[in-house]
Amino acid sequence: MKFSQMPYERPDPEAVKQTLCALTERLKAAKTYAEAKAVFLEKEAQAKIVDTLGTLASVRHSIDTRDAFYEDENTFWDSFGPEIAEYEHAWIEAMLASPFRGDFAAEYGDLMFINAEIDQKAFSPEIIPEMQKENELVTEYEKLIASAQVPFEGGVYTLSQLSPFKTDRDDARRLAAWQADGKWYKEHQERLDGIYDELVKLRDAMGRKLGYDGYTQLGYYRMGRNCYTKSDVEQFRAAVQKYLVPVADKIYREQAKRLGKAYPLSFADAALSFRSGNPRPAGNPDEILAQGKKFYDALSPETSEFFRTMLDSELLDVLSTEGKRAGGYCTGLTQYEVPFIFANFNGTQHDVEVVTHEAGHAFAYWMNRKRIPTAYAWPSMEACEVHSMSMEFFAWMNADGFFGPDAKKFLYSHLAGSITFIPYGTMVDHFQHIVYEHPELTPAERHAEWKRLLGIYMPWMRLDGEIPFYADGEGWQRQTHIYASPFYYIDYCLAQTVALEFWAMIQKDRGDAWKHYMAYTRQGGSRTFTDLLKNADLVTPFDEACLKGVCETATDWLNRFDLSGIE
Repeated sequence: MKFSQMPYERPDPEAVKQTLCALTERLKAAKTYAEAKAVFLEKEAQAKIVDTLGTLASVRHSIDTRDAFYEDENTFWDSFGPEIAEYEHAWIEAMLASPFRGDFAAEYGDLMFINAEIDQKAFSPEIIPEMQKENELVTEYEKLIASAQVPFEGGVYTLSQLSPFKTDRDDARRLAAWQADGKWYKEHQERLDGIYDELVKLRDAMGRKLGYDGYTQLGYYRMGRNCYTKSDVEQFRAAVQKYLVPVADKIYREQAKRLGKAYPLSFADAALSFRSGNPRPAGNPDEILAQGKKFYDALSPETSEFFRTMLDSELLDVLSTEGKRAGGYCTGLTQYEVPFIFANFNGTQHDVEVVTHEAGHAFAYWMNRKRIPTAYAWPSMEACEVHSMSMEFFAWMNADGFFGPDAKKFLYSHLAGSITFIPYGTMVDHFQHIVYEHPELTPAERHAEWKRLLGIYMPWMRLDGEIPFYADGEGWQRQTHIYASPFYYIDYCLAQTVALEFWAMIQKDRGDAWKHYMAYTRQGGSRTFTDLLKNADLVTPFDEACLKGVCETATDWLNRFDLSGIE
């Protein structure tokens, strides 16, 4: 079924609640495992229907945040989601207490119960009002960003549409674009500060209501962290400062030389990899998708079937249009057993990375779309990001098709960007730990903390005030995850480290690397992140040797890469 043909209607809240109550009571009353399993499978089927309706409303709202119908539906789900969580909580309690728990674990694995116990720690009916308010605030932030109208060179652009100008090869034009972008944020800073301040205090209150010392522990539970702790993340951050920051710093020093710029670089100059311009896709959106089809056809029979289905069933919405939510994501329409990709093409190399990154998520879901329980279709967040970031590196095999004459530029800048991203992403995580450990910080104090962290993780950035907002330590406000998904961002850094392992394998033997990738992907969400890695013969990023090794391999490649003939 095509995405446009998928029907939507708002579910009856009371009917959904009554159904969940009835299923929970039937599970409790089951006399045999066969009876309990039948109820469990019925609950799975019911959840698919409700989940898909909520996803359809969310996706269609994000495609056009001005659509009045789906704005109302999104508001409904913002409120209904936390309400239904209370009934899901009761179901989970019944599953955990079931005398047939051992039978379920024998058939489906024990991870579903480990995750259920974590879910229980992240919820109580007592925090439903706070969860509803949290949803409202996140929606307000996303709508504010999506509504941006930035005047530039006689035109008016959304933030996404302005992006190509922010990497323009002309120094004056590029700087002006960054200044226009920063000016819009500065003009809306009072509300951006206000929304986040409310979110921080709200989340802190939620954590304390559940008996935690603030939000951090609750945030880890909400992220489903089931195999590592805050201490592990702190050790990873220390390794990033020790190994990644020096490598990234060298990359930017070389970039400054290529551009003929002084080091440290301004935000505008750091955005330009080559004096002749950053790599650009060789075609328009349709041609990029056609190259995506060519790539996935060549990669494997499984990826070929997957991407053809995505195209034929309208499961990609990638054009940047008025009123469209910023950013990109992949989600699953569980009732139809298909993924969906949302993105904002803007004429930069990011367009190709969407076709590979988000499609990496989508392919992983496609391979596990029939799993029971449905939750096993996806692993935890950091494990999911391995699929996507590694798929970007497999796409190097079609670099010429995607980028044409800019293929060499792309290869260099993609690997360099993958390395330099990790310090930034780790900084995002460090910032959030500070914020939630000190919820009393004022907006000005939060900005000061971000500016301080820039000096630690991104010393190549010049903070002289030339570009408002960014140079003032306020650039974190453009990072949607900080508002919408606290503590998510470190997942990208952990995954990027593993993706660099895959990159190193690909350099030696792409076929062998693909076998490891499929061994990792076929497990779905049936194992913890660290077990997924172990079962695919990969090294955990929490091992300091992992970061040290990928830094050495990548540095050697970058040093040997022939940039002759490229300005």
